[in-house]
Amino acid sequence: MIVGVPKEIKSDEYRVAMVPAGVEELTRAGHRVLIQTGAGSGSGISDEMYSANGAEIVAAEADVWSRAEMVVKVKEPLPVEWPLMRAGQAVFTYFHFAADEKLTRAVMKSGITAIAYETIKDTRGTLPLLTPMSEVAGRMSIQEGAKYLERPFDGRGILLAGVPGVAPATVVVLGGGIVGANAARVAAGLGANVFLLDVNLDRLRYLDDVMPKNVTTLFSNRHNILDTIQWADLVIGAVLIPGAKAPHLVRREDLKRMQPRAVVIDVAIDQGGCLETSRPTTHAKPTYIVDDIVHYCVTNMPGAVGRTSTYALTNVTLPYAMQLANKGIDRAAKENPALAAGVNIRGGQVTNKAVADTFGMDCVPV
Repeated sequence: MIVGVPKEIKSDEYRVAMVPAGVEELTRAGHRVLIQTGAGSGSGISDEMYSANGAEIVAAEADVWSRAEMVVKVKEPLPVEWPLMRAGQAVFTYFHFAADEKLTRAVMKSGITAIAYETIKDTRGTLPLLTPMSEVAGRMSIQEGAKYLERPFDGRGILLAGVPGVAPATVVVLGGGIVGANAARVAAGLGANVFLLDVNLDRLRYLDDVMPKNVTTLFSNRHNILDTIQWADLVIGAVLIPGAKAPHLVRREDLKRMQPRAVVIDVAIDQGGCLETSRPTTHAKPTYIVDDIVHYCVTNMPGAVGRTSTYALTNVTLPYAMQLANKGIDRAAKENPALAAGVNIRGGQVTNKAVADTFGMDCVPV
């Protein structure tokens, strides 16, 4: 199989979908790997490192797309890339279709097979290709939140840890999954008072056992959300419904209850965001203010730490890419239910129920 890796073009996206070790594994198995010039530069990987491991360096993005039978990316294809997709081709990347109907329809029209990292589910019911980026985003959310709480960044002028004689910040984390657990742990480590909310009581029992004493777990309902955000200096949106649009847990009118210039980091923005007032932002312009609340809604947070994120991501994506290349899409999906769960669109038809339900489309199981 010919596998293509184009350079990511999303704003301030420094990750790349394959490292030299992945190129070596694929070429050793008899596949050809095309790497676009400069694809790894944001992660500290040179073209020479790729070519030394068997890759063919290709100058133009269009050449990668036109020659590759499977394109491996990090982020969803942007509008300028849509015309490059072709029927019969497989694209393996994060898609987050439920947050973008235009992308969904463009992929359907193209005829590609869209295999989404974020919906691949293993036998334990976990999302192995989402986990490492969720770990990065969860930890980054506190790092970014601490920065934007500073007054020069329009925040409240609050130090998360506080100092002797001055109370630490209050952090509210909505969602106790991978993102939320990592966010809560880092915030607690800095000394903040943390409230961690989730709807899964078994998960809350586990988190209550393993979290530091300055983390309070609460069942996530409307009453508890409103009760905690009114005292919050920092709110982390960490809700995930695999493949589906995130629910709006905080409404526009709820912002009036919050402290002036409190900060919201909506990590759920890739799936539409869990605040009614959330809208996608970029690393170049990460924040905006609504009703005196600072919103940070960057859709590719891990892209800012490209070197760490690239290696964390490719550690988990390569085994699946190898299966797809060795067996072909049909056989790989038939033999591995995890990969079958990753197929969201195939031959112009939606094969993921959550995506189909979001847009009122028919679902044709893969």
